[in-house]
Amino acid sequence: MSEKPTDLPALAASTGTYSYGPQRIVCLTEETTEWLYLLGEERRIVGISGYTVRPRRARDEKPKVSAFLSAKIDKILALEPDCVFGFSDLQADIASALIRYGVQVTVFNQRSVHEIFSMLYQVAAMVGQLEKGLALMQSMQARLREIEAAAKALPRRPRVFFEEWDEPHISAIRWVSEVLGVAGGDDCFAELSLQSLGKNRIIADSNEIVRRNPDIIIGSWCGKKFRAEKVAARPGWDQVEAVKNRQLFEIKSADILQPGPAALTDGVEQLHKIVLAWGQAHG
Repeated sequence: MSEKPTDLPALAASTGTYSYGPQRIVCLTEETTEWLYLLGEERRIVGISGYTVRPRRARDEKPKVSAFLSAKIDKILALEPDCVFGFSDLQADIASALIRYGVQVTVFNQRSVHEIFSMLYQVAAMVGQLEKGLALMQSMQARLREIEAAAKALPRRPRVFFEEWDEPHISAIRWVSEVLGVAGGDDCFAELSLQSLGKNRIIADSNEIVRRNPDIIIGSWCGKKFRAEKVAARPGWDQVEAVKNRQLFEIKSADILQPGPAALTDGVEQLHKIVLAWGQAHG
């Protein structure tokens, strides 16, 4: 009598077809969680980051097993994941601990729009949803091209200071700087956006921001509420065009600071709306 095969893919009860790829996934950051939901593969997720807010329902449906720089290793192991998705060198210690327990860990390190699409492609392929993933990605890319084309009609592109943190001042990371460009604005500190670590994007001299005189200031303080009145009250900032014209705005970090679907959809749409409104007032 032959032994029962143990290396076949799992049979999906809903469709009666074999389901390939990892079946029990823990997502240590929000972007892979959101993408798996968009792909219709949320059933595979067994654990998420406590910072997850997209999609909202994930917080109610999935156990929260990690922060960003720390994780409950014992809780993750109890979920018996066959794959853990992480992000960047910042989660290297978590990844290392899980690998020592024999857990498969895939850590992405996307920092640009191109790299975000690459991550989306890889995850879609891993869960057997490449065709659907490509369709969603092509839709995002088409909308980005529309926004970029509309931005070209602006009489002048505004100078934009995107502040990722306030004390100390940290400027936009690369994918934010890139989608800002698509939306029609020019990042005042574009040269710093190529630095992947926040500590390398610190602007120690607040007066340098004043000197670059942004037309628009956008704050996204990593989960902390942006305070426009505090920004406007900074010494010397009353001479900045953005402050004089009350062009200070907030975009929630969940919509722009996660390198995944949110930044390429809601994030860029909000940036574009702000830039277009400025263009109409200064045309």
